[in-house]
Amino acid sequence: MASRRLPLGLVGVLVVALALFSWALFHGTRSSPPSPPPATAIAVAKVERRDVPVSINALAQAQGWQTVVVRAQVNGTLLRVPVREGSDVAKGELIAEIDAAPFRAVLTQAEGALSRDQAQLELARLKLTRYRQLGEEDSIAGLDVDSQAALVSQLEGTVMVDRGEVAAARVNVDYTRIVAPVAGRVGVRYVDAGNVVSTMDTSGIVTINQISPIAVTFTVPQGEFQRLSQASDGFRKTLVTEAYSQESGQLLDTGELVVVDNRVDPATATVQLKARFENPERHLWPGQLLNVRLTLQTVHNVLALPSVAVNQGPKGPYTYVVKDNTAVMRPLEIDLRQDEITVVRSGVEAGETVVIEGQTSLRPGAKVAVRRPTEAVADDPGGQPPRT
Repeated sequence: MASRRLPLGLVGVLVVALALFSWALFHGTRSSPPSPPPATAIAVAKVERRDVPVSINALAQAQGWQTVVVRAQVNGTLLRVPVREGSDVAKGELIAEIDAAPFRAVLTQAEGALSRDQAQLELARLKLTRYRQLGEEDSIAGLDVDSQAALVSQLEGTVMVDRGEVAAARVNVDYTRIVAPVAGRVGVRYVDAGNVVSTMDTSGIVTINQISPIAVTFTVPQGEFQRLSQASDGFRKTLVTEAYSQESGQLLDTGELVVVDNRVDPATATVQLKARFENPERHLWPGQLLNVRLTLQTVHNVLALPSVAVNQGPKGPYTYVVKDNTAVMRPLEIDLRQDEITVVRSGVEAGETVVIEGQTSLRPGAKVAVRRPTEAVADDPGGQPPRT
């Protein structure tokens, strides 16, 4: 059988196709130069020279400057409680009244016994004067004179006892009218008129809290206590104390530190402190949980950067400075940290840009891309303490 030959045109096409395939295969497998890695997205802030307040923050609780549980001091029927719950009362204002009839009766009896014994004493004194005259004339035995003198002394003691009983009865009568021992705000009434009250009742009738001024109590670690003592010259200087809302961070009032406990609690290694706030707007309320800030001093014209820009490495703290879209690592010497602000001695200069987000993905010399505009170092740390 005769062999079949391909047309010359088709052979030419096949040769050209094979040549193109070989060229494409050769150039496709040739190694291309590596592309540069993409820039790391970061956020930045500026290093500033500024004044930085140095302070101590703590959790605190407000309480009445004076808190009084009004209790009955005599047993009896509660006639009325004229004070309105939740109202303000002045010192000496009537809070409650107990039936005084039984106590007035006792007072009358005591006054009657006093009058009787005073009359007997007066008679005994007259007799003693007469007996002494007769004794000088030898008209009466000396024993009779001495007996009469002893009787006078006895009756004087009886009259003294009677006076004490009268005074005690009057005190009990006074106790039937219960008045406010301090000015403040009355809480919820614990007992209503018509009930029998007793000196053994622990809950009392009402509670009065002095709100203006008000106290804020808190504790600080013993290490912070040493800073407080140094800054206040052993607490001889006034330390300004600010109270902030735990919910909103709003500054509620400004007061001063007035009481420092006389011991460190060994169980917690803390010291209890108390600050006084005038509280004219009554933004502070007994039992309210607060954040407090005590300003110790203000350091002036220092280099400050956000604390989030400070990283910790094997050789100490460092930060990344952005130069020509490149991250440059700088070691830092830190003076102090105050909330979101770190004060440094060296390592950066004012006006330089530091990385505050994205530094975990960086290495020295890495290219960076700022994903949002440069920000200030941080809000003023004196504005509000961090929420706890």
